[in-house]
Amino acid sequence: MVPIKTVLQDSEQVTRLFSHLEFDGKKLNHQPGSVLGSTALIVGTTIGAGILALPAVTLPSGIVPSTSGLIAVWLYALVSGLLVAEVTLNTMRIEGRANIGFLGVVEKILGKVGGRLTGGVYLFMHYALLVAYITEGGDILESATAKIWSVQILPSWVGTIAFTLLFGGIMYLGREKFIEKLNSAFVGIVIVSFLGLLLLAGGHIQSTQLLFQNWSALGSAISVMSVALFFQNVVPLVVTQLEGDAHKIRQSIFIGSVIPLIMFLAWNTVILGSISPDMLHGTSNGKIIFDPLQVLRAGGAGEWLGVLVSIFSEFAIATSFIGFVYGLLDLLKDIFLIAQRKLSSRLPLYSLAIFPPMTLGTLNPSIFFTALDYTGTFSISVLGGIIPVLMSWKQRQEQDNSDGINQPLVPGGKVTLIVMLGVALAMMVRPIVSIYTN
Repeated sequence: MVPIKTVLQDSEQVTRLFSHLEFDGKKLNHQPGSVLGSTALIVGTTIGAGILALPAVTLPSGIVPSTSGLIAVWLYALVSGLLVAEVTLNTMRIEGRANIGFLGVVEKILGKVGGRLTGGVYLFMHYALLVAYITEGGDILESATAKIWSVQILPSWVGTIAFTLLFGGIMYLGREKFIEKLNSAFVGIVIVSFLGLLLLAGGHIQSTQLLFQNWSALGSAISVMSVALFFQNVVPLVVTQLEGDAHKIRQSIFIGSVIPLIMFLAWNTVILGSISPDMLHGTSNGKIIFDPLQVLRAGGAGEWLGVLVSIFSEFAIATSFIGFVYGLLDLLKDIFLIAQRKLSSRLPLYSLAIFPPMTLGTLNPSIFFTALDYTGTFSISVLGGIIPVLMSWKQRQEQDNSDGINQPLVPGGKVTLIVMLGVALAMMVRPIVSIYTN
């Protein structure tokens, strides 16, 4: 694979690793990916149901500390994403391949053991997040149903099963094109309801909440913040779409991660600011997580705001559910070596993807925050911290020893890698330490 240089102006040059070429019967057409499209992929991957857990875990610390925490976690995720892009770019150049997935990159650099370990963590992350999404989606669906039809509140497991069968059934019975259009419609609803929510909630912001600060409570929110800002799994696809152009890759990762950050900061501010001291009084005993969104959905700050929060929450979960079910299905196909279009495998695969998280969610309907916390503590620490650092360290060392060409996308050398590894290990150790200290 020979790098291709394209002259844009008299002196400006952009180096690509390869080119996407398609033959239309008469000539070869260049089909390059766009920065806009790759940025949208990262934005879509990042913005999901993780945003719903933010207010509950950031409320104890306050707006200013949680804003600082979100920015710090975003910076960590940005460096991690660039490290994944770096090792993917160099692996594609060394192997002479035009595309390679995240697990494929891990296996090439860290070997089969590293690949299988990462695959296991990846599998755990998908199941844990599906458990979280199913339980929270079922709770919102159940509450909305009870409110619309004026029925008594049903047991929590009813909502969990109803949500799973509704959206899981649609995915199983619907064609891929229909699910794609349906998901796009859901995304549109999420965006419109989010903008409406920001405008409406802005008028309910309490000055006392803006001034409240408790920096000691920030640590417990970091794991959920990490889940909300996770996008590293799609970085290899971005590298492929942008033909290995390092400048465009950096640009897409930066812009694609900073847009969700701005949304999360705005969301965190208006939701925490809309919770008055009266709503907080006597609602939490220190052991049960107090969720501000539940108060707002119940109409604590106005009926229309409650409706918008419910709509945004349910459809944000639905889009995340669809994405992670498809991701888990692809992973299960790779594990069991099932052909992509083998129709006889659809029912067993969908059952294996959907029913285990539904069962766990039914047994423990309040597992939403616990599932997100464990995912952030272990899965994201490994996939977004430890694995990218180990891959970059080994790849850089091998290329230095062989006098090979290395294209680093992250400055700071080993110091940056050591800091990244230290933060990831600290995230994993924190809950263990808290168990013995409490």
